[in-house]
Amino acid sequence: MTQPQPARTTETTAIPAELQELAAAIERLPAPYREALRPAFDKVIDANRRRRQILSLVQDALAELRLDMKYLLFDLEATRRERDEYKRQLQELREGD
Repeated sequence: MTQPQPARTTETTAIPAELQELAAAIERLPAPYREALRPAFDKVIDANRRRRQILSLVQDALAELRLDMKYLLFDLEATRRERDEYKRQLQELREGD
């Protein structure tokens, strides 16, 4: 006789508490019900993990975008300062003639 396998509860720190409670409740069910629910529960866990990965990717992309924006603003300010300096030099040359 084989031991019933628990629903996937690996990486419990990454699984929300509600899903951990659901896993525990599923484990308390009789074997036929537990086996019937296991595939659906595994799909929920996989979907949750994928959503977390996607969220992490989006957060990383936003952080990179913020950094890029800071670089662009710095470059814009430097370009404006250069433009103003060239205008001033051009004005001085015109006044000197």
